[in-house]
Amino acid sequence: MSYVSAASDEKPAVLSISSHVARGTVGNRAVVFALETLGYPVWSVPTVTLPWHPGHGPSTRIVPDAETFAAFAADLARAPWLGEVGAVISGYFGAPGQVEAVAALVDAVKARNPRALYLCDPVLGDGGADGAGRLYQPRAVLDAIRDQLIPRADIAVPNRFELEFLTGLEFSANNHLVEAASALGPRSVVVTSAYPLLRGGIGNLLVEDDTAILAEHRRIEGVPNGLGDLTGAVFLARKLAGLSGEKALQSTTAAVFEILARTTKRGKDELTLETDADSLKTPMAMVQIRRLATGGRRA
Repeated sequence: MSYVSAASDEKPAVLSISSHVARGTVGNRAVVFALETLGYPVWSVPTVTLPWHPGHGPSTRIVPDAETFAAFAADLARAPWLGEVGAVISGYFGAPGQVEAVAALVDAVKARNPRALYLCDPVLGDGGADGAGRLYQPRAVLDAIRDQLIPRADIAVPNRFELEFLTGLEFSANNHLVEAASALGPRSVVVTSAYPLLRGGIGNLLVEDDTAILAEHRRIEGVPNGLGDLTGAVFLARKLAGLSGEKALQSTTAAVFEILARTTKRGKDELTLETDADSLKTPMAMVQIRRLATGGRRA
């Protein structure tokens, strides 16, 4: 089954729902730049506005009240141009009540365009200094994403800690990730920060249909924020372009790794997307691709 949702001479719009920062390349700043660089028009919906990523220090948060956000989403759901939208991608939420409005908006897009894709990046947490998972969203946000958005998603892009939070399980090997991703619900699940098979490496694991594919590259320490946002956006663009899961995973992993390596070489604290835009289109970085056993768990 192909995910292609647009004619070769006209790319669909993507509705992107996530945070907005004044400085930096996280949330919608990363997603919109990547998608527009790859030729996709974007409808951008901010869930929260921040001066910078919270990892840089405390700052003011501007979060629309629930009624205003729901009205904004409802306007988009009945927009006369909704048929332009061929995909939705959601990331960080500013408040639990926003999730229900986004679920209704996803339904409206799919009702207008049944071939539209929905990618859910459940931005919930990451690994702490001791390697254990750290949840940085309220439990109400986790529950809402798990119950309302994951069941609607065609593609999910959790890191392995977010997969733990969503499933209530603990993992220690990739076979555990494969089993959990297979049961999560979406047809395609990309687990970032998967367990490496190469010494000193790190990988992205794709579980799709009855296959599990690991794309690995060398680990870089002290990385900037925004890698998950960028991974989701690039993977979605590759799928909209009609690439197979394996080719989309390889190309996405290569692009993100190449940009990360160049950013850290420059000593920057934010991804240098504006300098490395060509890496989004034609990445040259090498990644190791391996097929893993699935145990026949995928339906």
